[in-house]
Amino acid sequence: MLRLLLLAIPIVFMPNALHLSFETGIPGLNVTNLVFVFAVIAAALGPQGSHGQRSGELTPALLAYLAMLVAGFFMAQFTMPADVGEDITKLKDFSLYPLLYFVYRRSGLDFRQTRWLIMLVMVVAAVAGVEAIREGLDYGFGRFVETRRASGPFGVNYANANRAGVFYAMFLPMFIAMALFFRGQKLWRMAALAGCLILALGIMATYSRQSYAIALFCLSLLLVRRNLLLALLIALLALPVVSLLPESVTQRVAETEQTTAAGTEELDVSTASRFEIWAGAVEMWRDHPMGVGLRRFSKYIGRYSNHPNFDAHNYYVLVMSELGPMGLAVLLWLLWRMLRLAARVRRTIGHLSAEGKALGIGFTVTVIAMALGNLYGSPFTEGSVMANFWILCALVERYATLSGHAAATSAETATEDPYAAIVRRFPLAARIMPGRERLRD
Repeated sequence: MLRLLLLAIPIVFMPNALHLSFETGIPGLNVTNLVFVFAVIAAALGPQGSHGQRSGELTPALLAYLAMLVAGFFMAQFTMPADVGEDITKLKDFSLYPLLYFVYRRSGLDFRQTRWLIMLVMVVAAVAGVEAIREGLDYGFGRFVETRRASGPFGVNYANANRAGVFYAMFLPMFIAMALFFRGQKLWRMAALAGCLILALGIMATYSRQSYAIALFCLSLLLVRRNLLLALLIALLALPVVSLLPESVTQRVAETEQTTAAGTEELDVSTASRFEIWAGAVEMWRDHPMGVGLRRFSKYIGRYSNHPNFDAHNYYVLVMSELGPMGLAVLLWLLWRMLRLAARVRRTIGHLSAEGKALGIGFTVTVIAMALGNLYGSPFTEGSVMANFWILCALVERYATLSGHAAATSAETATEDPYAAIVRRFPLAARIMPGRERLRD
């Protein structure tokens, strides 16, 4: 139980680090590192069954990605030397959270404990959504104001609202899949519907347009997967509901295009600046085809656009600019391995139970949501957003591995000669009927 508690602490802590941080009193050891150490100790003390020793689906691509981060660090020191200490700290932060995948995959958890932690990941996401809803109610939904956007536990001001929106949109498919595919389990489906409502309202309160789009796209995928006619019916019924949304929400979406004094349509400042930054990133890559180095994009972009010290607002563009084509290829390989893991989970447990089917399909769409969430921003290296995603990858893989192993064992036992099973369990029992084999033959 203590080991399970130690592994549960990072799941609760990572998205709520701003609320739960404190001084450890140990120089160079902050609370995030301390929580990670606890998780490593808990995993190391756990039993390791033979079925848990298989190499992880993400292992080769994730190790290559971490190697590219290290290469990017040295590239940065070569192209534009700066504060080496700060670069090392950021390299540690960028590498720390993906390592949670290795910790939880080899944690030695049994099936029931793995299931509990998957549920805890979802509960933590829902609680974070409640915080965003509370902020939204405090601000009011009357009219959209840029500085009155909810950010939940991810920051103290509106600048972190997009980060919060991506987090909610990323875990929303897990709840939708439970609501759609948990047949015959009314209590769980009601809980899943409550989670869907909480995260949907949380996304609404962030006023993150990319999160609106991701949530709707993922909902469409899951509805079509469930039943095409049901998807069409819900789409038709949803059209009148749009008019019931708060004015601030529809106003935020409408701001993507604005009418100038001359009567022409143009993109709003936020959207237009992204296209200008991406165009500058292309010019940057042409001048530095091998990349400018880790954390150097914002220092270079002022030379290629009118937005100095800006983030790329697209992680794929950021990786291409900082780590070059090889870095982007490794990142895309990692995403492909995630989708392959999702496919393996569906094949392994999708036919075993309604829970397995919901988990496999929900996780697949969660991976897609995470990939989409990095098209209009760069939360991939943000621990508060991504830590629980890496943990979920490991837990879902472990869940599938343990389920497949149990199913294979049950099938083997069902077809086994009862006498052979007894002898295997109690070798001395073979002496009771020494002539049985001859009689059977």
